[in-house]
Amino acid sequence: MSNGVNVSMAEGRRGLGRGLSALLGESDAENPAAAAEAAAGAREIPIELIHRNPDQPRRRFGEAEIAELADSIREKGVLQPVLVRPAPNLPGEYQLVAGERRWRASQQAGLKAIPALVRELDDQQVLEIAIIENVQRADLGPIEESLSYRALMDRFGRTQEEVAQVVGKSRPHVANALRLLSLPAEVQTLLADGKLTAGHARALIGSLNPLAFAEEVIARGLNVRDTEALVKRGAPEKKSASPGAAGKLSRDHDTMALESDLSEVLGLDVEIRDRGGVGELRIRYATLEQLDDLCRKLTRGG
Repeated sequence: MSNGVNVSMAEGRRGLGRGLSALLGESDAENPAAAAEAAAGAREIPIELIHRNPDQPRRRFGEAEIAELADSIREKGVLQPVLVRPAPNLPGEYQLVAGERRWRASQQAGLKAIPALVRELDDQQVLEIAIIENVQRADLGPIEESLSYRALMDRFGRTQEEVAQVVGKSRPHVANALRLLSLPAEVQTLLADGKLTAGHARALIGSLNPLAFAEEVIARGLNVRDTEALVKRGAPEKKSASPGAAGKLSRDHDTMALESDLSEVLGLDVEIRDRGGVGELRIRYATLEQLDDLCRKLTRGG
């Protein structure tokens, strides 16, 4: 393995240091010689011989962003080489490790070849470098970042502390990112789509109905502090927050009347969530004594 790779991974564990920049052939005011040496090792590789990394942490690339970079490449060329490795099971071809944005924009700009640094890297190093590059540039969304950390842990047995060292983040930062994956898939999608921030999402973790809270947060345009207060109160607003929400969740007068009747009989807060005749009945209790009393009422003969 080349010295450049060893330096990059060691520097990455200390916090996205100069080693990765040198490996990618980027300018480095403090160590221009190292960056120049790495860039000098680049060679032109036909674009059709370079394949996307299926484990690329970044899932979304804005069309406007790629188009803008493509315009720049048409005018000035590719200023920084991409990083590739020999493609597994494809002799003579390559797999992209870092620089997918440049690779996509180069294709859009009509380039036939792109400058690339070729390194021998294993699967773990490929994933770590891809994560480091994206985290360094703040290119990953919250869910993409969380899934990247989870992949390092599940596939390569990394601990949270080791992941934090690799990507140059604190262990609490990694832990908080991973907690987002405990949210329902629908809430994760809202976060990935930018309809919720990571701060909003963290406030919803552990709540009784994260999706209902999330829908209300979006409909009412609540900030993070307001979201925390909403969750602390323990129940989202029972009325529809927007016309669109009405189709998803039935809150007609009959439903609310039935909730009221059940609450009076059981002595507890009851919520009915009906969607076209299919839904959930939720009964909230505050103490174990209330739960015991509820169980007696529900199991009583007759």
